[in-house]
Amino acid sequence: MALNREHDLHRRRLGRNMGLGLVLGALVLMIFGLSIVKMSRLEEGKLPASQETSQ
Repeated sequence: MALNREHDLHRRRLGRNMGLGLVLGALVLMIFGLSIVKMSRLEEGKLPASQETSQ
């Protein structure tokens, strides 16, 4: 008889935690990618639409 037998609840919780971690990681990568794209457009000399009309 093992002393550290894993309960079924722990396995289910681990699966949910891994799924949530993947979703959160994907969200972070998506926001990071959008930020990089927006910053690269500003470096090319293009201003956002709200600043083009005021100059």
